[in-house]
Amino acid sequence: MTHGRADIHALLQANDLHPRRALGQNFVADGNTVRKIAHLAGIGPGSRVVEIGAGLGSLTLALAEAGASVIAVEIDRDVLPVLRSQVERLGVRVVEADALSLDWKALLEDEVGADAEGGSSDPAWSLVANLPYNVAVPLVIRVLEEAPQVSSLLVMVQREVGERLAAEAGEEAYGAVSVKVAYWARASVVGRVPASVFIPRPKVESVLVRLDRHTAPTGEVAKVSYDRLFDVVRAGFAHRRKMLRRSLDGLVQSEAFEAADIAPTARAEELGLDEWVTLAAWNPTEPSVS
Repeated sequence: MTHGRADIHALLQANDLHPRRALGQNFVADGNTVRKIAHLAGIGPGSRVVEIGAGLGSLTLALAEAGASVIAVEIDRDVLPVLRSQVERLGVRVVEADALSLDWKALLEDEVGADAEGGSSDPAWSLVANLPYNVAVPLVIRVLEEAPQVSSLLVMVQREVGERLAAEAGEEAYGAVSVKVAYWARASVVGRVPASVFIPRPKVESVLVRLDRHTAPTGEVAKVSYDRLFDVVRAGFAHRRKMLRRSLDGLVQSEAFEAADIAPTARAEELGLDEWVTLAAWNPTEPSVS
């Protein structure tokens, strides 16, 4: 049911299509790979899935085959007719849109409302995607920030990007993006994908990253505004080699480091989410009036 290498070549040739580098198009041409992605994403009968960059439908077919209700989002107008011919017969809804400017709330809530009329009311969605490498980070962050209906993500991305998304404090790939992901979700690299399964073959390695959204922020995290927290995080990582006391001068009072039990010589990559929250939220106790 899923596309193999011969199927992809045939679809491209029959429709006079060529993978577009500007859109980061590398079509998956291996049934085992797309079925593995569906499995790692936990997709089964009754799952609601939104797929970004559906292309010729290789992954879309595997998601539908697993029993999911699928919205396939694709930006390339030349590819759309082929995609529709491959997947709409299976009940997949194809949407022409740029995922970076998509109204996620309208798309997913409208679909939930339509399903509720048919007797289903579960609002949880999964996002599954083979993401173009140049938009992977902003797209993942945008979904985490703007689409609370999406409870989990399974994305195929460039290895370096995947390592940044899932990195923890102290690891080489750890940065401001890693902290932002940790705020919203638990992330881990769950698989590797060889370049040989793509048409055309990319020059980079790919990995699969799974992100499971946290419940609403609680405790100390809930005490600091999102904007304030990431103003501090961005400033800290803007000069990675500087000690944080210098990087955050004027943004975080020096007394906050002692109160948070953070060493004066600490650098940005050493702090986990909780420590960033403590710095951003700290306020000196006002002296009592005698």
